[in-house]
Amino acid sequence: MQRRGLTGAQALPIATREFVREVFSRPLAFARCPPDGVSATRFRPSQLNFEILEQKIMARVCELTGKAVLTGNNVSHANNKSRRRFLPNLVNVSLLSDTLGQSISLRISARALKSVEHRGGLDAFLAKARPQELSLKARRLKRLIAKKQAAPSAA
Repeated sequence: MQRRGLTGAQALPIATREFVREVFSRPLAFARCPPDGVSATRFRPSQLNFEILEQKIMARVCELTGKAVLTGNNVSHANNKSRRRFLPNLVNVSLLSDTLGQSISLRISARALKSVEHRGGLDAFLAKARPQELSLKARRLKRLIAKKQAAPSAA
């Protein structure tokens, strides 16, 4: 079904209610295709690796402190004001977790890197950090480290 009055590339199909319900009832639009390295014949959408999807999100936010973009004004000598953005100093680092025994790559601010070193490493920093300011990846890492530290003391 085409829109009336439009021709060629301007003619767009009109979405029916059934089509809209079907599209928005799916949890993810790309959950129907297998990730790289998985055979399409043996793939189920439940096997989708969400860690791959998280890595594609590149917001300008520190994963450990939550420091993000701020806005303000550039003020000239004549006191003219124009809007500007203050970007956080984000760096890609690999930090070593003593408990897990592996390195974890994070996108954190230079200030957060200094704080991690001051508190005695990634494990100590995450133990003291509030979950509200951590990213989803850092919260999962915090739970994993806490679980691993609690396992030897319980046994």
